[in-house]
Amino acid sequence: MGASTAFVALAALFWGVSGGIGGILMADGWDPFVVSFYRGAIGLLCVLLWLSLRPQGSGLANRRLWFWSLIAGVGVAGNFSFYFLSIAHGSVAVAATLMYSAPAFVYLVSFALKLETPTPLKWGAIVAVMVGIALLTQIYDTGASGVTAIGLGAGLLAGMSYAVFIFGFKYAAPHGSPQAILVIAFAVLAIILIWPADTNQTVAALSTPDWPLFAALGVFGAGLSFVLYIIGLNHTAPAVASIVAMVEPVTASLFGVVILNENLVGTQIIGMGLILVTVTALSIFTRPKRPAS
Repeated sequence: MGASTAFVALAALFWGVSGGIGGILMADGWDPFVVSFYRGAIGLLCVLLWLSLRPQGSGLANRRLWFWSLIAGVGVAGNFSFYFLSIAHGSVAVAATLMYSAPAFVYLVSFALKLETPTPLKWGAIVAVMVGIALLTQIYDTGASGVTAIGLGAGLLAGMSYAVFIFGFKYAAPHGSPQAILVIAFAVLAIILIWPADTNQTVAALSTPDWPLFAALGVFGAGLSFVLYIIGLNHTAPAVASIVAMVEPVTASLFGVVILNENLVGTQIIGMGLILVTVTALSIFTRPKRPAS
């Protein structure tokens, strides 16, 4: 494994662990929006440091950079908040896997808007992902103590929101540096999430004994991980990156089972594997068309 691929893998590992850290904080009673806010706010401090160390070519005077970075900020705000909301109403393993399944649903939207041509491979992948979600969430068993409807919807919306972030980031990239884009995006996240976050908890988090967990969540889940991912992605083939990205849901699932004592039955494990393999194959063998700029 080359250094660039290792950076991508390490970023995915950090993202997986961040889901587990968020699960611990919410189990202690912290509001999902407060957890999401501090993940982004501390991440903002990290990327501000990156920008200060490498200020050249920032593009901060470019209006297009600001516009697309604002879009990216809305996406990452949705990704963080919906992800932790899904964990709060389900489990880390289920939330992480649901978020990873989002590309299949992006294809459905693309088909409806006629941005993408349907093929048997794509339809087969979408059906496989839906079967995997049914097995993972156990929606066919009303007596199962699986994920709730809120957990299911939030997990899928987390993935959709991440797609919005990637969309905004890609269109902002030609107009400035990655660190400048992330600074704007995380600043937008902080502004958006300060409103739904519980005010008393937001203030209390500054002096809580859980502060080290908040700090670790922000540094590893939003700051260092994004820096490593962007640096690694510059020299990693997309197919390789798609496979390496599986580190995130696998790590999150292991964290949930080992640390948080979450339980997965056999059918859920089969469903998880079906989703991960299908979405990874979909990412490797097909690529959605980019809309005209």
